[in-house]
Amino acid sequence: MSQPQPPSGKPRAPRAAERERRPLAPGVETRVLAAQVLDAVVHRGRSLKTELASALPRLPDPRDRALLEAIAFAALRGRYRYGPALNGWLQKPPGPNDGPLIALLLAGCAQLDGLHLPAHAALDATVEAARALGRPHQAGLVNALLRRAQREGFPPADPAGAWPAWLRTKIEAAWPMQAAAVFAASAQPAPLWLRVNPRRTTPADYRARLQEAGIVAAPEPRLADALRLDAPVPVKALPGFDEGLVAVQDGSAQQAADALAPEPGARVLDACAAPGGKAAHLLERDPTLELLALDVDPRRLPRIEDNLRRSGVAEPAAGGRVQVRAADATAPALWWDGFTFDAILLDAPCSATGVVRRQPDILLHRREADLEALVQTQARLLDALWPLLRPGGVLLYATCSVLAEENAAQVEAFLARTPDARAEPLTDGFGHAAGPGRQRLPGEDGMDGFFYARLRRLD
Repeated sequence: MSQPQPPSGKPRAPRAAERERRPLAPGVETRVLAAQVLDAVVHRGRSLKTELASALPRLPDPRDRALLEAIAFAALRGRYRYGPALNGWLQKPPGPNDGPLIALLLAGCAQLDGLHLPAHAALDATVEAARALGRPHQAGLVNALLRRAQREGFPPADPAGAWPAWLRTKIEAAWPMQAAAVFAASAQPAPLWLRVNPRRTTPADYRARLQEAGIVAAPEPRLADALRLDAPVPVKALPGFDEGLVAVQDGSAQQAADALAPEPGARVLDACAAPGGKAAHLLERDPTLELLALDVDPRRLPRIEDNLRRSGVAEPAAGGRVQVRAADATAPALWWDGFTFDAILLDAPCSATGVVRRQPDILLHRREADLEALVQTQARLLDALWPLLRPGGVLLYATCSVLAEENAAQVEAFLARTPDARAEPLTDGFGHAAGPGRQRLPGEDGMDGFFYARLRRLD
């Protein structure tokens, strides 16, 4: 049935509710969601991971989901360049209600600069997104600013400018010769690292399968189970992923298994186990391990269990030797059975300053008070877990931080107050010498920033 016409005979304008029900043009909804994600992260302190987890299911096409994720990451990584340029181009400073506008402009800049999308597609869809976001009066401004960005590009900027001053100062103090490289690497996308399951295939055989699927991968001589993809692909494109042939895990995280190196059949504690990648790696290498995986947040346990199950290391055939529990590792009296462990992996909560390229919102959300609390938690974990280690056993202290107070200084303080603890040397394959441990910096050998210290309990 046709709609009634107004007296003039002209079709009436659609009501707001009707406009909301109209499907958006292809690509526009992706830009709308990108702006909403960025607005929440940049202006309201929300987690990028959480916001993406909410937004991505709203896009049925996996290509659109991949584009949304790419825009969000590129915008946050390039914000230190885009923000100053936009502020210079705007005739007046943005108002308190202009968060969605700034977020949409960041998304547009990321498409033109970081992702190098065709300009006509990026511009048209982003301008239309301004209207879909309820800002038709600013659509012309979005168009003008993004066309200027297309014409003029963005002037060079120091990646260190993306870091809060207090955090930048700490990096420069800890790594004066490497600080510039740390900042530069943290502003770049990371490669995709794969951990091949040695129980099911070999890196050489799996690399051949990737090649058959048109995916280029390279081995890493220092990592027995790793392959590196410099051009990342969706996880679902990886042959045999659902069957557990391979997992996604950065090379630095894979080295934790090498640094701990438990003896065959050892009793192992993974004290902060989520999401379960390191526990799965240990069990893939030695299914005879008796392993207890803990995490303080019970909501994370299903992820650990899924990773173990997919890797084939937590099946009934394991004979109950693998357990996953929600527990606070700083309070062993509430969960420990009194039997000591041969090896303990303490991948401690930290500032995550070594993985900024994977979590660019860290630079927006990390506060100096957070660091003080984290250092205290790390010390409590070390002190609480050490008595659970048998004499002669090994504890690996690891973080994805590059800050001295979380790493070398933390372990040095522990050794000073713990007479029966001794640091054991690790090779330079684990990174730079850093007090009693080793530090890999972000981007070195394509890996994330990571610290390792191997501690032996004296007999």
